[in-house]
Amino acid sequence: MSVVLPQRPATRTGRAPAVVRLLVLSTFVVILNETIMMNAIPRLMDDLGVSEASAQWVSTAFMLAMAAAIPVTGWFLQRFTTRRAYASAMGVFLAGTALAAVAPSFEVLLVGRVVQAAGTAVMMPLLMTTLLTVVPPSDRGRVMGTVTLAMSVAPALGPAVAGVVLQAGSWRLLFVVVLPVAAAVTALGLRKLDDIGEPVVSTIDWPSVAVAALGFGGVVYGLSLFGGSGGTGRGVVVVAAGLAAIAVFVLRQRRLQRSGTPLMDLRTLGHRTYRLTLALLAACFLVLLGAMILLPLYLQHLRGLSPLETGLLVMPGGLAMGLLGPTVGKVFDRFGSRVLVLPGTIGSLVALAGFTQVSPTMPYWQVLALHTLLMVSLAATFTPAFTLGMGALPQHLYSHGSSLLGTLQQVASALGTALAVTVMSSRAGHLAAEGVAAGPAQLGGMKLAFAVSAALAVVTVVLAARLPNRLPVAHD
Repeated sequence: MSVVLPQRPATRTGRAPAVVRLLVLSTFVVILNETIMMNAIPRLMDDLGVSEASAQWVSTAFMLAMAAAIPVTGWFLQRFTTRRAYASAMGVFLAGTALAAVAPSFEVLLVGRVVQAAGTAVMMPLLMTTLLTVVPPSDRGRVMGTVTLAMSVAPALGPAVAGVVLQAGSWRLLFVVVLPVAAAVTALGLRKLDDIGEPVVSTIDWPSVAVAALGFGGVVYGLSLFGGSGGTGRGVVVVAAGLAAIAVFVLRQRRLQRSGTPLMDLRTLGHRTYRLTLALLAACFLVLLGAMILLPLYLQHLRGLSPLETGLLVMPGGLAMGLLGPTVGKVFDRFGSRVLVLPGTIGSLVALAGFTQVSPTMPYWQVLALHTLLMVSLAATFTPAFTLGMGALPQHLYSHGSSLLGTLQQVASALGTALAVTVMSSRAGHLAAEGVAAGPAQLGGMKLAFAVSAALAVVTVVLAARLPNRLPVAHD
């Protein structure tokens, strides 16, 4: 399957093309919703009369739907024009947001979140594919820096934004505030957005769609069961079934590649640089989501901070990550990846090692400093890795490469959350059984979970050391 895309002159501009800026803005708005409900769990429990385990599904269902829908986006983006894909994605997202805002029950809220996720799933692959088409290789690092805002800063800022909004009232405000912003962004995009390239008429292999949804969705769902009461054994079974379905999906795609109609073209994995960056980014997202779930628990449960205070404490790190994105891109364009990715992964390792020393009396400035170091280090890693990995692919594999990257991001995020919660809960339970009080036991579990994250960060350092400094000249 291939896409006919017009060649753009490789001219350097002072800023990102208008189409990319519009897509970054839209993608930021929709991806922010992936983590925006994390701080609203207590409100949902009170207002809708659900348990904590059930309330967590407002985030789990979003990730689950994303993991199931993203594999289809490679075909979708090749089949439809840029404007039509954008209008469809944002229209679906708006419908889901409106439904969630007026949801009379928890079940309807979950349906709204799933519909939101279906629209969100299209936006990041659409942004990445368009950027690689319209931006010359010599400028991609700088422009890719703006993508950091959408890909990594939006999830990091979600809980902080939620903390501010929840201070004003009901959890419904989280959707009421987003709805007019998303509508305005959609209207602006439809006025300014041009079609990039020509769509390719092709069929979709529906068995592949079903197996991908069962496989990737099953893995995310199974991972979400870890750490809960009695859920670990069931989680292992579901994850194993999901992995089996993914194996069937891979075999089917390899067969369909011979006829040119795979749902997700796995020839992207034949490119070494793409494989390395895929593994590196998955490990980084795993570490990021683990820290995002542990820090609020530490600050609110053990230090007694409110959701607003927690959000304000972690907000500087998220803002620093976003503001540094374009600068990191410029440094990458000039000097290559080695001056950024290796120091970035080492910085992440140092920050996570620092978090293993959390205590009931750790000064808040230390928490702020460690979190900011983690966010800045990840910013130095994400932009070069995205640029190298996607730029290593031939043009007709852009949409499939971004689709696979988005799918692995969701799986890694779910794995990071599940791993952190499971390790923390298991260690806390073990300490409690030995007679340790509840607070110190939970703190011991958090320390071990941060230690496991630090150990995983060592993997990112090894992968970063193997990345090339720049792509071969042939890619330019």
